[in-house]
Amino acid sequence: MLSGIGVLLIGVAFLILAFFVAHVLNNLAGVLHGVEKTVERLPNQLDEIFKETGNLMQESNRTLADVNDKMEQLSPLVYILGDAGNVTRKFSSSLVDITESMKSKTSDTEEITKKNNVGGLYGSFALGYYWLKKRRQLKKDVTEGVSSHEQRNE
Repeated sequence: MLSGIGVLLIGVAFLILAFFVAHVLNNLAGVLHGVEKTVERLPNQLDEIFKETGNLMQESNRTLADVNDKMEQLSPLVYILGDAGNVTRKFSSSLVDITESMKSKTSDTEEITKKNNVGGLYGSFALGYYWLKKRRQLKKDVTEGVSSHEQRNE
């Protein structure tokens, strides 16, 4: 009889264990059912993501083409500004050269006039002649600079 009670207790314990395992397996089935629904929606979501990514890339390409077009339109302006800068630099450097030369010539002329006691009249004529000569040279340099600039643009 004791063995019958032991077998009965083991049966009841096994029945409780079976209900517990069934409950856990039922919960696991619910989780797997949720995963199944998520996996079913995944291809559609991925299709939408790839579609949006394609649209984004097309829009990026259009924007890049627009930027390139605008840069092409600005290129001649940049070249013109560069050429104008070069002409201005050459003109400025020639003015600096003239100023330095005039400064040294004026001091040389001043020394000569002091040495020869010629005075202001001779110095004024010499300075006027020197300015006239440099002005002609400057005009010649500027016209040559414009000619070479026009030839480069053609």
